[in-house]
Amino acid sequence: MKIYENGYIYEQDVNQLYCKNCGRFLPDRFVTGVCPSCGYQRARGDQCEACGKVLDPLDLLEPRCSICGEKPVVESSRHWFFDLPQFSDRLRTWLTTSTTLSEKVRNFSLSWIREGLKPRAVTRDNLWGIPAPFPGAGNKTIYVWFEAVLGYPSATVEWAEKKGEPELWREFWLSPDTKSAYFIGKDNIPFHTVILPALLLATHEPYILPYIVSATEYLTFEGKKFSKSLGVGIWLDQAIAMLEADVWRYYLVKIRPETGDTNFSYDGLMAVVNSDLNNDLGNFIHRVLTFINNNFDAKIPEATHLTEEDKAMLAAIEKTFTEVDNLLSEAREKQALETVIQLAREGNVYFNRREPWRLVKTRKDEAATVLHVAAQVLKALALLLAPFTPATTHRILEMIGQGEEAVTWLGEKPWHLPAGASIAKPIPLFEKLTEDKLKAIRAGASSAY
Repeated sequence: MKIYENGYIYEQDVNQLYCKNCGRFLPDRFVTGVCPSCGYQRARGDQCEACGKVLDPLDLLEPRCSICGEKPVVESSRHWFFDLPQFSDRLRTWLTTSTTLSEKVRNFSLSWIREGLKPRAVTRDNLWGIPAPFPGAGNKTIYVWFEAVLGYPSATVEWAEKKGEPELWREFWLSPDTKSAYFIGKDNIPFHTVILPALLLATHEPYILPYIVSATEYLTFEGKKFSKSLGVGIWLDQAIAMLEADVWRYYLVKIRPETGDTNFSYDGLMAVVNSDLNNDLGNFIHRVLTFINNNFDAKIPEATHLTEEDKAMLAAIEKTFTEVDNLLSEAREKQALETVIQLAREGNVYFNRREPWRLVKTRKDEAATVLHVAAQVLKALALLLAPFTPATTHRILEMIGQGEEAVTWLGEKPWHLPAGASIAKPIPLFEKLTEDKLKAIRAGASSAY
C-alpha cells in the first residue's frame, strides 16, 4: 500500500486471454504456446524456460489453455499495474556502480533495461490468492511476483515479532551495514536485480538493495530436466533414507552449476563419494587418529622441531582458511569446497612423504611432530567443512575431543589443537559406494514415484 500511496500503481483496462471452455480468464502460467523469441514449443505465459525471456501471455504464438487445451480468446479486464519504467535510471545507476554483482548478473539485468522496462500487472483474475487492497479492485487478487519478493522483508518482520522484538527486522533491511545475498537460478535474475530493487525503492524507505545475487545455471538429472510429474529426480525423504544428508550436500555443492549447466548422475555420485569423501577425507582422518591412538596413548603429541615441510603444511592451513573465506564471501561455494578437499589431499601427501610409521621406530619425537601437524590439518578440515557437511564436522570434533563450541573461524588459529588433548577411538566417517548399493539407490528413487 505504501507503493500505491506513493503513486507507483495505477489502474488500466487491458486485453487478456479468456478460455470460453473453462469460463475463466487465464493466469499467465495457465497458458502455453510458442516462444516468440526462441521458438520453444512449450513456453509458459510468464516466461520461456528455454531462453529465459519474460513474457506476457499475449506474446505467445499459438496459445493454448493449459487446463483444457483449447485456444483462448482475447477479452478486456481492468487491472492494477506497477510503474516499473519510472525506476529505469535508478536501477541502471545501481547496477553499473555495484562492485559485488557478477558480470553475468549485471549484464543480464542491464539488457532488460536497454530493451525498455514495461509496467507489470499487480493484480489477477484469480479465485484464490491475497485479495488486492486497492480501492475498486473488487475480487482481484495480488499477482504472485509482487508479493513473493516482498515476502523477504515481510518474513523478517514476522520473525522479529515472534521473537518478541518487533523492531529487530530494521537491522536487516534498513541498516547500511547489512549485506543481503540471494541464491537463485539464472531465470530468476531479473526478479532480484530489477523488480525487487524497484519495489523497495518505491516504498521511499531506505531499504538495502541486493549485495550478492548468486545465480546458477541449470542442473539436470541423468541428462533430463527435473520433473515431479514425470518422476525425474529423487524425493527428499527417499534421498535421506538412502544416504546421509552430508553426502547429498557434498555432492550437490561439488556439481553446483556456478558457471555452466551441470548434470546429476548416480555414477558421478559414486565416484565423488569414493574418491573425495572416502579416500581423500575419510582415510586421511582415520589414518591420523589411528596412528595417534596406537602410538601416542590416544593423545595429541607435542611438536618438538618443525621441518620446512612441517611448516609448509601448517602454512597451507592458514592459506586455505583465507581462500575459503574469500570464496564464500563471493558466494562461490563450489570452488570453496574444492579448496577444502584440496587441503585433505595435501594432508595425505604430507603424511605419506613424512612416513611417521617409519620415524616412530627410530625417531619418535620426529614422528610426534608429524602427527601434531597432521592433527592441526584434521581439526582445520572439521572447521572448514562446517558450512558444507555439518554432521561430519561434529563427528570429527567428537573424535578429537572437541565440542560444538569449537566450530568457529574467529580468533587466532581457530584450528589449533593443543598437545595432550585426548582423542576418541576413530570410526570411519564414510562408506564406499558399491555397484550393488548404487542399484538399490536407483531402485529406491524409482519406487518413490
